[in-house]
Amino acid sequence: MSAQTPPTLLKLAMQALLRDETLDMSALDKLPMVFFPALFKEALIGRHTTTVKAMVAAWPFPCLPVGALMKTPDLETFQAVLAGVDTWLQRKFHPRRGKLQVLDLRKKHHEFWSIWAGAEDGGCSAETTDEQQVVKVLPRYALRRRLKVVADLCFRLRADEEQRCFLQWAHQRKGSIQFCCPEMTIWAQPIHIMKEILNVFHPEHIRVFELNTHWNVFLLAAFAPCLGEMRNLHKLLLAPISTSVFKISNRTTDREDKCINKFISQFSRFNCLQHLSLKSVYFLRDRINQVLRCLTTPLETLSITYCHISQADLNYFSECSKLSELKHLDMKGVPLKALDLMPLRVLLENVADTLLSLDLKACRMKDSHLTVLIPALSKCSQLCKVNFYCNEFSMPILRDLLQHTANLSKMKVEKYPAPIECYDEFGYVSIERFVQLCAEQIDRLRVIRQPKCISFATHMCPRCGERCVYGMGSRLCLCQRRQR
Repeated sequence: MSAQTPPTLLKLAMQALLRDETLDMSALDKLPMVFFPALFKEALIGRHTTTVKAMVAAWPFPCLPVGALMKTPDLETFQAVLAGVDTWLQRKFHPRRGKLQVLDLRKKHHEFWSIWAGAEDGGCSAETTDEQQVVKVLPRYALRRRLKVVADLCFRLRADEEQRCFLQWAHQRKGSIQFCCPEMTIWAQPIHIMKEILNVFHPEHIRVFELNTHWNVFLLAAFAPCLGEMRNLHKLLLAPISTSVFKISNRTTDREDKCINKFISQFSRFNCLQHLSLKSVYFLRDRINQVLRCLTTPLETLSITYCHISQADLNYFSECSKLSELKHLDMKGVPLKALDLMPLRVLLENVADTLLSLDLKACRMKDSHLTVLIPALSKCSQLCKVNFYCNEFSMPILRDLLQHTANLSKMKVEKYPAPIECYDEFGYVSIERFVQLCAEQIDRLRVIRQPKCISFATHMCPRCGERCVYGMGSRLCLCQRRQR
């Protein structure tokens, strides 16, 4: 019978401290800094709320990334953390040199805990060295004096208990704490609620903002000044805008146009926007050039999906300087059938050295459209991912496309539509023909290069609403599975 490894002195000391329900700040102020990270983790895991509260109030380092340790919600422990901050605020004297400056509630990995992972084995002992290590991983905002609380927030119609508790606590302390929300997502919230939230979590700290709402353009215009204050925004996602505006007169139309223009004008206030996603935004037609002209920085990602655009919109793609460094272009669900794609071809040629992904799924393209794009696609040497699902291409044009991808050595994911020759006159797929033609395409491609992840998919089955897919993750639709 093998002998068990005896606990280290550090573990024995932590166990003794956690058993002490009378542990207070005066005792923690005398505790060596090296004990704090491991002891705090044990207190959180064991839900020792009294110890958690006392340790937050006596935290000796500039940053406490508690969110990285609280991925499993526990309201009582979370409330103990907030109570610890209240106690910290009430202290007139903070004896530690590296007193708390940032409470990070984001549920993401933080390098602080990696640095201290070896502390239980006695790997860190000198307090001056410990402090230097922590400062290295602090973000810029941790170097300022006022206490900051950092949290990523997702607002749904019904908030969970933890979020309700936090928002109420934050609202009551907005005068004494600076609240920062780097990533904010909104789902179906009344506009007055959002204005109240942005009065606590100041817009200039938001770097990622997602607005998923069915507001009409009048509500969007009312929110526009708040959006314009997000000057450090890196990523913006705007999804569906309601068309519930009855155009009973020219006056109504004029008012709607003014609201749209007011909203779009806010884009000129974003100093570092790199990723722009606009999904199901009905008023984009004939206004995309207006949006792009407002931008002050080149985009890395442009996603315009599930909406209609005009030829004038597409024409501007080829001359827009803000698209010259594009890495990701997503236009799925944008009907291109009636448009001349030469401007899109010019754009692809302009970004041939930077483009990493291209999504043209469900764009209603025919052979003639792909013929226009193939010369440009063959030059996109950095391309890693393409998606052409739900377009109507014949076997010869697909073969031509694949033959022109010999230089695309970095390609990792390829999604193509099943050739139109797979379908009968009623639009139903012939499985035997589908498998045969797709296998032939892949075999031809392997002569040119070795595909890593390639698949061909049919249109949605009119009976069961599923696709048949050949390649990686091959599967038949529900109807075909039942027949076999």
